[in-house]
Amino acid sequence: MTIDHPIYLTHCKWMSRALELAQAAGEAGEVPVGAVIVDSNDRLIAEGNNRKERDRDPTAHAEILAIRAAGKALQNWHLNRCTLYVTLEPCPMCAGAIVQARIRLLVYGVDDPKTGTIRTVGNIPDSACSNHRLSVVGGILESACRHQLQSWFAQKRQSRSEILREENGGT
Repeated sequence: MTIDHPIYLTHCKWMSRALELAQAAGEAGEVPVGAVIVDSNDRLIAEGNNRKERDRDPTAHAEILAIRAAGKALQNWHLNRCTLYVTLEPCPMCAGAIVQARIRLLVYGVDDPKTGTIRTVGNIPDSACSNHRLSVVGGILESACRHQLQSWFAQKRQSRSEILREENGGT
């Protein structure tokens, strides 16, 4: 798929929105991950960003929140005509929810070498335990997604170092 292909341009449009949501999460102190769900007519159905810290809920990942909102919007848990865009490769919990929701297509930005269970560390969609097969496209706006996450974590590390220096008398 070339960068001027209409499908690629559509993927970039929705991933850009997911990046905006991720930015808002990062500014709120959350790991910056954003998710968008669109229907088969390319209409926005739902969106979400990480809210684990704000909601004090370990399941409040961007994908889970977007899936819940899409189910409510469509009045149906079957999201088999929907595409999910997310900035980071989903974790095991989110991959399971994606399979359970019967998402048609998953498009993600950057691989997660620690907990990614779509293609990187594991492969839940293609495993024997999956009762649904979905199409997957990875690497959409990969550099922007990676940069956003790396910058956020670098800033968190710097802030922690400054706090520790202050606690140790500035040394």
